[in-house]
Formats: sequence, structure tokens, C-alpha cells
Amino acid sequence: MTPQTLISHLRQSALEQHTRRHFLRDCATGLGSLYLASMGRTFGLSAPAVTPDPAAPLLPTLPPLTPKVKRVIYLHMLGAPSTLDLFHYKPELAKYNGKECPAEFLEGQRFAFIQGVPKLLGPQFQFKQYGKSGAWVSDQMPHLTNHVDDLCFVHTMVTDQFNHGPAELMVHTGHANLGHPSIGSWVTWGLGTENQDLPGFIVLLSGGQTPRAGKSVWGSGYLPSVYQGVQCRSAGDPVLNLRNPAGVDRDIRRSALDAIAKLNRQSEAEFGDTETATRIAQYEMAFRMQLTAPDVMDISKEPEAIRNLYGATPGRESFANNCLLARRLVENGTRFVQLFDWGWDSHGSNQEEALNIGFKHKCKQIDQPISALLTDLKQRGLLEDTLVIWSGEFGRTPMQENRGGAEGKFTGRDHNPNSFTLWMAGAGVKPGLQYGETDPLGYHVAKNPVHLRDFHATLLHLLGVDPHKHTYPFQGLNQKLIGVKPAKVIKDLLA
Repeated sequence: MTPQTLISHLRQSALEQHTRRHFLRDCATGLGSLYLASMGRTFGLSAPAVTPDPAAPLLPTLPPLTPKVKRVIYLHMLGAPSTLDLFHYKPELAKYNGKECPAEFLEGQRFAFIQGVPKLLGPQFQFKQYGKSGAWVSDQMPHLTNHVDDLCFVHTMVTDQFNHGPAELMVHTGHANLGHPSIGSWVTWGLGTENQDLPGFIVLLSGGQTPRAGKSVWGSGYLPSVYQGVQCRSAGDPVLNLRNPAGVDRDIRRSALDAIAKLNRQSEAEFGDTETATRIAQYEMAFRMQLTAPDVMDISKEPEAIRNLYGATPGRESFANNCLLARRLVENGTRFVQLFDWGWDSHGSNQEEALNIGFKHKCKQIDQPISALLTDLKQRGLLEDTLVIWSGEFGRTPMQENRGGAEGKFTGRDHNPNSFTLWMAGAGVKPGLQYGETDPLGYHVAKNPVHLRDFHATLLHLLGVDPHKHTYPFQGLNQKLIGVKPAKVIKDLLA
């Protein structure tokens, strides 16, 4: 069957399936839009000034503002680590350890598991002040203490969600519901990538599981799907199904892609489906990645001293390997690199979730690699225009978790959306800053709250993008990463 015959069959099939109901649904936004148009009105439909062509290369564009950040590495600890036991020292909490929690901290609050009157739980590890900034860090992050004067701590992060899935979506898409683009998608849609042979947005996983919210936390939502994150691996083939099948060489693959592209372009011309153009772009990206990705993702090519610095071992899936890969990726022009590390849900319901067992193990896994990443970026001059972000999806309570009103065998904390710590390092932010104050127990924000919307606005601003004008029309609304509620750039964080 010739391409022309195939297209003809596709067109005839589409026409046969297109009913009057489809027509009324698909014209503009439906019958209601016909009525509004007849009345000389529109209903929230406004096109962006320029919508990037998903089939075109993701060329970097000139940001409307002066950017301080060219690329981002986001380190997300899935499960929400207790920052009260890492970076946010509260001596009053230590003083009242084991005492019953005051009633004013419980009234009107929603908890994932706590019932009755829990006991206060002081810091579980020793804290000291480090560097010229005097930042408090627990003994669980000894390597990172060497970098405290490069870190910008925000101790008053606030979210609307206290369950993991919706909270992960809030952090990475700005919304608690599925279907919205992730930060990396918004960034690459607006700015493109610096290397046409690699995706502009790459995702790396460790810890053995995916986020509770699934791949939607790096999805493109209603943006063209070419802007979704590409999941890669630090062991084996960097991208599944990227290799040619046995007996298919690169010339054969090129011929096949040319034929498929021709069919897709004819189909797009006939039916106008923008995702067809996206498919063409993704096939072409995969073809280019066959040569580029295996080389960039091969950490065995790093000097032994650098691998030892990270604690990285070629051939393994690990957070250490992913940190080294993150440096290699941004060095090769990837715009947004997202690391997810599973295993930080410290309820104390079992050994893995116990603060004095599983939590300590997780800290040991990340401390050296994160310190190495900052050292490596700095010594290569990359930290000057790269922003590194570390966070979970919410905080942890200053109370011991007591499921069913009874304390468990192991030590743990419940979810706390009212305050948690996030830190940044690198381009555009004030090094050595301790921003915001919480109450004496570290439960609620007392001064300078930073909602996730404000964080997103600040991040886009650092990238040279106006967070209030960076929009995409969808369902009658100019959608934004920061949503429709008030959001502001936290200028006190900016260098």
C-alpha cells in the first residue's frame, strides 16, 4: 500500500466516524462558543503571543527578563524528610521532648495518622553551627556542612496538601490535581534546550520506586508532549528501546524514519492534530540520542577520583550515580534535570521508616553525593549559572506519631504541610541565607511564609521568565505554573 493510499484510507475512516455531535463538540470549544460568537463575545480564549512549534527543534529562546539561571538540577526526596532533624534546629523542641503536645497545636489541625494527644519529639540527632553563616546542620549530613555558606535555606515553605501524591503534584506542577505541566516542562517550553541531541528535560530515579503521583510529576500536561520529561537510567541502556533492533543499522533506521515522517506530515496536513508534529520531533530526537545519550550517560568515562568523590559505581542504579549524571547532563546542555529519591517517609511504622534507622541510612546515601555535586559544579564554573534545589513535598510534625492514639515501636513523625525547609545553591540566590522563622516548636510559620506558588514564581524569575505572563491557553483559561491565586517573587532570596 502506497503512502497516498494509506492516507486516503485514514481520511475516509475519520470522516465516517465524525458525527454531528463531534462537529458541535470540536468547533472552537463547542455549541456554547457558537452562541457566544453569535453574540459578539468570547469566553476566555486568548492565544499566546508565540506558541512554539512542537515539531521544531527546541532552540533556546531569549527570556523576556535578564536570567541569572541557565539550568536547574532539582533534588526531590520522595516521602518528605524531617528537616527538623536535618537543617531546622529548634532548641525549645529539645527542651520539651516527651511532654504532651499543647492543645493549641492540635485544635483545628488535620493529620494523616496522629490521633489523641501526642507527645512532643525533640531533635533526634546532634546539631552544630557551621560556616560563616552559622547554619545549623545535624550530624547526619557531615559532608554537606562544608557547603553551608553556599546554601540558601528557606525554613518557612508552606503547601496546601498533607498527603504524598497531591503534595508531590503541588511541588512539581503547582496543582494538586493531575493534568498540569511540570516545572521542567514549563521551563523547556519557554526556553528550549541548549543541545539539540539531548532532551531539554531529563528525569533520574533512585530508591527503587516511582513517585506516588506517578510520571505526572514530570509530565507535560496540556503542553505539547514533546516537553515532558524523559526518564533515563544510570545503569544499562540510558533510555529503554533506544537501540536499533538486531539487523537494523543506522541507515535503515534513517530510511524508516523518513518514511514515517512523510506519512505523519501528510496525516497532520489532513487532520491538523498537533501531537502528530510532536511524534515527528520525538522520533528525530530518539535518532539523535542513539549517538549522544550513551556517551553522556556513561559515568565510567569519568576519572576515578571524580567517581570516588561522588561514591558512584558504574552499572548501578543509585542516587550517587544520578548526581554525577546530573552534572554531566547540565554540562552537555540539558536545561532541567530532575532527581527523585524514594524512601523518606519517616512515620516510624517500621524500621525503614524509623528516624533512628531507615532515615539515617537514607541520609548516608545522599550526603556525600550532594556535597560532591556542589563541589564538582563549583570547580567547573557551572555553579555560577546553575541552580541546585533540594526539597521534599512537605514537612514533619514536632510530635511523635501515635497511630490509633498509641505510640509505635519505632520513632517517627507525621506529615506537616504548615512548614518545611527547602534549600537552593548556585546562580541567583543569596548564599548563606537563613530565611523565615517558625514558632518555637517548628510547627507553624511565624514570619515570612513562602508558599509553593511563591517558590515557583521565584524560580521562573531566576530563569528570566515572567511568572505572571508565562501562560498557555487551555480550557478557556491562560494557564500558569503559579496558578490563579496570588503569587510573588521572594526578592529577599535573590542575590
